[in-house]
Amino acid sequence: MDNATFNMDILQLEGLKVSPESSFPAFILLLLIYVFIMVSNIGLVVLIFADRNLHLPMYLLFCNMSINDVFGATTIIPPLLSDVFTPITDRYIHYYECVVQAFCAHFHASASHTVLMIMAFDRYVAICNPLRYATIMTNRIVVSLSLSAWAVALFMVVILVGLSIRLSRCRWVILNPFCDNASLFKLSCESILINNIYGLGYTVVLLGSSLGSVTLTYLRITMVCLSSKNRALNTKALQTCATHLAVYIIMFVSGCIIIILHRFPDLSDQRKMASILFHVVPPALNAVIYGLQIKAVREKFFIRFTRKKKNMTEAK
Repeated sequence: MDNATFNMDILQLEGLKVSPESSFPAFILLLLIYVFIMVSNIGLVVLIFADRNLHLPMYLLFCNMSINDVFGATTIIPPLLSDVFTPITDRYIHYYECVVQAFCAHFHASASHTVLMIMAFDRYVAICNPLRYATIMTNRIVVSLSLSAWAVALFMVVILVGLSIRLSRCRWVILNPFCDNASLFKLSCESILINNIYGLGYTVVLLGSSLGSVTLTYLRITMVCLSSKNRALNTKALQTCATHLAVYIIMFVSGCIIIILHRFPDLSDQRKMASILFHVVPPALNAVIYGLQIKAVREKFFIRFTRKKKNMTEAK
């Protein structure tokens, strides 16, 4: 394609950097991971909604996480798969498609934090105010918390991406596996001071409020458990809180690695790989952690699985 007549609305995207001999193994691995993410998360959501005994605030709030994981994985993995066998010099994406992908990628990352914050609040009420749990965590409150988690993430990301698309463009090459906000404003030759200021504030507010709320919640829960002599209560609290905390740590560490690697230009390849893993590893692990660690979900899954297997055997 002649650079002199190149349409600035068509961008060249680096995509996933793999050697030709590694293209097929990389494609198979990503495809299997994507199928696993879709099946495990959608299966867990269907299980929770299909069984009325699981219509509890903790499980209903977790459905937000599973839906967000499916959304995030779908935003990143299919485009990577479609370009695996295409030479890097022939990988193109329309500017508006790039904007949509960047918006979805940041929306997924932001919603991961806000959803985990409302899940932490649920655990706080359940353990620190067990007698008032049913009156506080009503269906209306669960819906309100879910909507607020999505709305806050949406509001923050709309401004983040909006500040980037207002800029004029003088470049058309994106040196990243997928489009994100930094990819968008780096296409411009204008001043990006406002973008950097808001981007820093966005990161500090999101990570600060997320880390602060989860830390304070678990400090309070720890104090309640230490002062309580009810061993059964403490065991149950440890089980559910450890599950939530494991999911949070995986997500938080994955995000922090990307932020830290941004400070080291020489490690750009490692940062690009970390950015892909952020949208792959947590979504693949979240459903497994919740599905296997929470006894009620695990029991319902095995009951349905054995019942289906028994029906298939009788049919034969």
